[in-house]
Parts: sequence; structure tokens; C-alpha cells
Amino acid sequence: MNKRLFVLLVILMSLSLIGIIFVQVYWINKSIEDREEQFSNSVFEILDRVTDKITDREQKDYFERYISIADSVREFKSAHFGEFYYVTGDLNSNEVELYKHGILEEEYNISSTFFDNGSGEDTTTIKNYTSKRTKTILKEDFGLDGKGSHFTPIETIEKIGGLTSIQISAFEDVFGEFAKRVPIHDRVSKQEIELLLERELNNRNINTDYEYGIASKGLPTTVKSRKFSFRKKASYKSPIFIDSEGNYAYSLLISFPEKKRFLIRSILGMAALSLLFTLVIVVAYTSAIYQLIKQKQISEIKSDFINNMTHEFKTPIATINLAVEAIKNPTVIDDQEKVIRYLQIIRDENKRMHAQVENVLRISKLEKNQLDISKDRVDVHDIVQDAIAHVELLVADRGGYIETHLKASRREVLANEMHFTNVIVNILDNAVKYSTEAPKIDIYSEEVRNSIVIQIKDQGAGMSKAVLKKVFEKFYREHTGDIHNVKGHGLGLAYVKKIIEDHQGEVYAESEKDKGSTFYIKLPLI
Repeated sequence: MNKRLFVLLVILMSLSLIGIIFVQVYWINKSIEDREEQFSNSVFEILDRVTDKITDREQKDYFERYISIADSVREFKSAHFGEFYYVTGDLNSNEVELYKHGILEEEYNISSTFFDNGSGEDTTTIKNYTSKRTKTILKEDFGLDGKGSHFTPIETIEKIGGLTSIQISAFEDVFGEFAKRVPIHDRVSKQEIELLLERELNNRNINTDYEYGIASKGLPTTVKSRKFSFRKKASYKSPIFIDSEGNYAYSLLISFPEKKRFLIRSILGMAALSLLFTLVIVVAYTSAIYQLIKQKQISEIKSDFINNMTHEFKTPIATINLAVEAIKNPTVIDDQEKVIRYLQIIRDENKRMHAQVENVLRISKLEKNQLDISKDRVDVHDIVQDAIAHVELLVADRGGYIETHLKASRREVLANEMHFTNVIVNILDNAVKYSTEAPKIDIYSEEVRNSIVIQIKDQGAGMSKAVLKKVFEKFYREHTGDIHNVKGHGLGLAYVKKIIEDHQGEVYAESEKDKGSTFYIKLPLI
């Protein structure tokens, strides 16, 4: 895939994912705001209903007291009687209906003591009405009895009460004025407020703690819940005991300490699902991007590996080809010494290619756990000396040196001699390859608790921090452009790491660009 296209796709997918997350966060925040608005509307409706019920209850109490006192403590003042008639007839049935309705109006003076003001000086005039209805049916019938007509009277008498709608309004105004003189704790109780609030809140499924109180013109009263504080601004309030002119002295306030938690809890289910699905998308997206980048890196590494292997095989193949052509030369074929030398070159180059193939196969078998590594008791110092013997001619040829500082007193480990020797050889070979001048290598050993630590230190080109992090990865080699002055295929240190880990050990490196590298191998002692 084209690099620019890959970057463009990653950017577009990232922007889309960020947009989805933004929309989800916005939706959750908007849902909380909507729920808060619905909550506020419900609370205001609840307060209105509660205050109306308390006001109606107080009016009913005064009205019932008025009725009972009107029946027992009234003083008769005057009475008037009014009467009207209504006549209708039916020619077909020879019936005539006479409807008579009389109303007795009585006036009484009632002392205002029933309002509990204690003065006993003011009086209120109350009217009581009694309705008397009479319905008479006159039927003319000249039958056998010789009587021409007969009458059927139906009479109804009922007490229709003492107040008209206008009088009710006047009464409410009167009792309202008297009620203003009564202390608020006598007009409404905390138990009544709590009962009404509980009922209304439960009807609207608002199941959260609340605190309430009644304020008088912004000042606190004794009618309040235990934890209600007038110092804190209450969230909601509604006027109570409004008079006929719309004025009021008291307000019912209510607050919800856990309101935010309640609102979040109300949408928690959907929000949790939304966040879960978003998280799944983020994880899947991140994993996909990671795999894409990793596959791209592997593709690049494999391309580098193929190029490196091509260079590794190109030289021995060309050398073998030249040696064969030289042997075919008639002047050379008769020279036995030259033929033997060319054959030795062919053998060495073939052996070199075989070693490269073996390295690739060895790594593959290690990854599949198919490589059988038997371990025996070995002396680490002996292994180091054996490995030095494999590279000391190369070092001497370039004018360098390998010095040992083996000071560990205990040095026996459980290891495979051949593979462990290859580990040391690979590290020493890298030290030689990446030394721009004469290779200078120092090898140290020391005992650390129950382990032995081997240090292989060179003064070569060194590595940057970015290279140091990937130096033990398979096929990885530091990019040097199109210059292949250092031969290799990026398998040596990957093989080192696999072998050491199989020996229950550790391997790591320290390096600084242009200041050399130090490799540490730590193995458990027997």
C-alpha cells in the first residue's frame, strides 16, 4: 500500500473515531440536561400541587368550623320568604302541573371568635337558605265516581346551605385575613408537607433524598426538615397561602442534595452501553491500526531481509562462479596447486552459504519450539574462550584485540554448549562488524547472587536509542540507505535472545551512538 494512502486512511479513520466519541459525549451531556429540565418541571408541578392542597385543606378546615358554629352559635337577625310559580299543561292527557318554589332567607350574626383571634368584638353576617318545592298535578277526569278532578301534591323541603359563589369568595377573603395572623407552624405541619411531597414524588418516580423548608419573605421559619439549610440557595420554590390579590408571605422551598447523582443514575444504563460500544470500537480500531503498522513494518523488514540475503549470497555465488571458470581454464587445470586452492575457495563459500541457511532454519525452529536443546553442566569461562577462538583471527587481521576480565568465582551453568557458544560468537561477530576502526573488545564476568553476568563491551559505532529498542527483533537491521558495507540478515541477535531465554536467562544491551555498545548476558548458576 502506498505510504501516503496509508497515512490518509489512518487520519480519516482517526477523525471519524474522534467524531463518534464527541457525538457520544455530546449525547450523554444532552441527555443529562434534558433529564434535568424534566426533573425541574416535575418538581415545580409537585410544589404547585402540594401548596394548592395545603391551601385547600386550610380553607376546608375554616369552612367546616364555620358550618359547625353556624349551627350552634348563631344569633338570628332577620328572615325573608320569597315564592314563585310555574304552570304547564298537557291537552292530550288533561293534566296540569303546578310548580311552586319558596326560599326562606335567614340572616345570623356570628362572632369572629371561630377564627381564634381572641378579640370577640367583630361579627360576621351569615345567610342561610332553605328551599321548599311543591309540585301539584291536577287531572280532570269525569268518570263513574262523578268527580270532575283530583289533585296529587308532591312536596320537597331541603336545606341548600348558606353560601353562594360570591359569598364563598367573600368568606375566603375574610378567613384569609384572619389566617394571616396565625403562626405558620399552626397553619401547616411538617408531617403534612412530608406526606404530600412523598406521595407526589413517588407518583413521578423521583426516588432521591430531599430537604424542604418554608421561608417567610426570604427568612427561615421553624417549618423545615432536619438538614435543610436556608443559607444554601434552594433549587426550587413555590408560593404558598396566596391571597385573593395574588400576594403571599410564605414560600415552600425544596432541594435535592443528590440530584446530580440521581440524574446520572437515571441514564446510566444507556450511557454505560454507549460507552461500552464506543470502547469496543476504540479497542478494535487501535488494534487494527497496530496490526496494520506492524504488518507494514514486517513487510519492510522482510524486504530488507531479502535484500540482505541477496547480498549475502551474491558474493559467494560470484566467487564460486569465478573459481569454476578459472579451473576450466586450460592453463590452470594442469596446475594442481591452483586447482586445489580454487576448490578450497568453492568449499569455503559453499560452507558460508550453508551457515546462512542454517541460521534462518534455526530461528524458524526456535519459534515453533522444534529445536531440541539438551543442556549439560558447562563452564562459562571455557565457552567464552572457545568463542574467542572463532573470531580472534578476524580481530587480529584488522589490528584489534580481545581482552578478558573473567573474575567470577562460580561459573558453572546448565546450558547447551554448541548454542551457547554460538551466542557469544554472534555478539563478538557484531562487535567486529560494527567497529569502524580496529576492533577493541573487552569481556567481563562477575557473580551476582545466584547468577553469573557476562559483559561484552566494544568501542564500535554504537546504536541510537531507537535502534537499541529493536536490536533483538527478527530481521531488524539499522537502515543505512543503499549502502551495504556491513553484511548480515538481522537474525543473529534474535537468535541470541531466543537461546538465552530458553536457558532461563536474560540478555540486554546498553549503547550510545559513536561510543560503542555493551551486551549483558545473565544466566542462573548451578
